[in-house]
Amino acid sequence: MTTEADTGVGIDGADVWYERLGWAYGLIASDPALRAAALVRLADAERNTRDALDRYNRTWRRGYSLRRKAASRNYEEIRKYSLPHALWERPAGPDIVAWPGLSYALLFLEWEARYPQEWTRHAKAWGTKQGLIRDVAVAHHEETVRTKLADLIEIVVQRPYRCKDREYVRVARAVDSDDLHSRLETAARSDNPWARRHAGYVLWLLDHPEVPNTRHVWQTWLAAPRD
Repeated sequence: MTTEADTGVGIDGADVWYERLGWAYGLIASDPALRAAALVRLADAERNTRDALDRYNRTWRRGYSLRRKAASRNYEEIRKYSLPHALWERPAGPDIVAWPGLSYALLFLEWEARYPQEWTRHAKAWGTKQGLIRDVAVAHHEETVRTKLADLIEIVVQRPYRCKDREYVRVARAVDSDDLHSRLETAARSDNPWARRHAGYVLWLLDHPEVPNTRHVWQTWLAAPRD
């Protein structure tokens, strides 16, 4: 356990996060057998979380005020072993770049990007997706994280739109680089109609940082004539 000096909040270190959620890397494995095994672990963690929440709720229904605090602590601890629940625990003070849970936030977003049907079936959480994308949209990540974020943008622009995908424009603006431009330009020239539209739109917004990313702007851009 490490302590955030600015806030006085105890923050679990990377080793604790890995002990709880290291299995979750199987969710983004290319091997279907590894993903299936990780989904079994996730189902177990979800069941434990639901049981802990039910025990906590029973203390309210039955007036067990003395047991309520213990049940609440138990629920808060158990949900740290599951996704997306563990990602709700980031204290408000620490910078996302220094947060030991960052790699699991990226994992959760990568899972949704690479295996959207499995993500939707087992851990759909649009609000969490939106919040994480907004949180990671900062410019001062280390290079490996910037590359991972560029990977996510490249995947997302090549598929039909999914809820909250538009938030990735924030990330593109935060980690804009020659490499990202090159990837988007390649996608915009591809035979994939989704990639041509989405990548073209993101490139246009990168070239016009003063323009807000709104539904109206998207629709206006779509309607504009192209060469």
